[in-house]
Amino acid sequence: MPVPPNPLRKALVVWLYAAALMHLLAGLMLTWAGHSGLLDDYLNTIELAFWGADSVPATARAQQVWWLALFGATLQSYGVYMLALVHIGNRLKSAMPWGWLIVGILLWAPQDMWISAQARVWSHLWFDSVALLVLLPPLLWLYRHDRQTSLPDNAPSESNHG
Repeated sequence: MPVPPNPLRKALVVWLYAAALMHLLAGLMLTWAGHSGLLDDYLNTIELAFWGADSVPATARAQQVWWLALFGATLQSYGVYMLALVHIGNRLKSAMPWGWLIVGILLWAPQDMWISAQARVWSHLWFDSVALLVLLPPLLWLYRHDRQTSLPDNAPSESNHG
């Protein structure tokens, strides 16, 4: 007997599609907007973390823009992979794609937060915390929901293990 569609599931999937598209668009911006002045405030915070109030060599800014462009390209590919996993999870109603997204986020976030804290780039800690809050709860809900609905009728579920 097919499981009726769950409106919360649909909303969370749409949310994750939007998050994946935002990763793709943010990656494009980071790759191509470095010299536009659009990222100057952000680049200034990085310069303050590493150079303090000292004068920052022009080559330091050039290197930051280069690193941002590389990171942006990586973020673009992450956005594409995220789109693919969200699409697969949605179509197959399988817990596995949600699980892989959870693993990827849990691999990335603590390292990113630790490295950012070491450099005293606090904006990254805030950004990472927001990312965790907006991505993990929907992914965990979808993982649990799709895992429960994909179990065969005769398979024991976690709730049957007392």
